[in-house]
Amino acid sequence: MPQSEPPIVLYHYAYSPFARRVVWYLHLRGIPYTQCLQPPILPRPDLARLGIKYRRIPVLSIGRDVYLDTRLIIQKLEQLYPSVPNLGASDAEQKAVERLLEHLSIDGGVFSAAMRLIPADLPLLKDPKFQKDRADFTGERLTRGDAAALRPEAVNEIRLVMDLLETTLLADGREWILKTDKPSLADIEAVWPLHWLAGMPGALPADQVSAERFPRVYGWIARFQKAASAAKAAQPKTPTVSGEQAQDIIAKAPFNEEEGDVDVGDGLATFHGLAKGRKVALWPTDTGANHKDVGRLVSLTPAEVVIEPEAEGVQVRLHAPRHGFRVRPAVEAAANL
Repeated sequence: MPQSEPPIVLYHYAYSPFARRVVWYLHLRGIPYTQCLQPPILPRPDLARLGIKYRRIPVLSIGRDVYLDTRLIIQKLEQLYPSVPNLGASDAEQKAVERLLEHLSIDGGVFSAAMRLIPADLPLLKDPKFQKDRADFTGERLTRGDAAALRPEAVNEIRLVMDLLETTLLADGREWILKTDKPSLADIEAVWPLHWLAGMPGALPADQVSAERFPRVYGWIARFQKAASAAKAAQPKTPTVSGEQAQDIIAKAPFNEEEGDVDVGDGLATFHGLAKGRKVALWPTDTGANHKDVGRLVSLTPAEVVIEPEAEGVQVRLHAPRHGFRVRPAVEAAANL
């Protein structure tokens, strides 16, 4: 593996299903990284050191460029180490399947349904601090009765996606979604919420969702776990660092990307008067929307927005996808709080 790329630091916690997407990708592709483990609830002072208020996990830095949202993170990782085969598809039809599975899992509601199926008797869910944190995260506070009422619909959503995979992409007995000889990005995009639920005792009712009902899907999940574990075992042990050490690694690194520019012809830029250097606020439009990052606008393209948050001791560029995020002049965003 070439060592010319900027260092990678992954901020995550072990049982985050979104973080698993990135960890699996890094192991399956054989990309070395350093991890900075985070608490499952706020505050996260390690990220605050970089001037970052974004509250979702994971967050990944490549040099002094910091990336939000697993979709963007994986896109950026695909661009690293060109001498090593990518996990993403190159064929247009296969790439379409890959992207559609990504949308199904995240925007299509599969993960939202999976969240409704977390067993209510898990000790963490009974912690008042965790409950308060997740209410801030999702913008809703469900009672035990509310959660129970939503559970049947969530079970049905998972059953539908299991049936889709069982009777279409996995119906011919293939090992992997795109008939590859090992897991590809398409497998990661489809498997992560199902893998998360299948490994959570009490999440799924056995009379409706089980290996007996969906043998191909459960066999695929088991193969994926075996392949991911083998890929992890084949790599050197991932170094774990403190927040101070992570900040030091990032501060001493070069930027991963050249500084971009603002597309002044973009409708958003025109409507809101966004220009390079203007102070803006950036935040996700679904979960964690109460936590806005403020900084100088560096770049705005149809796919991505980049800002430079204010932080003592280290200058980073914060990247977010346009899809699922909002950027506004800082004054306007503050007025709408």
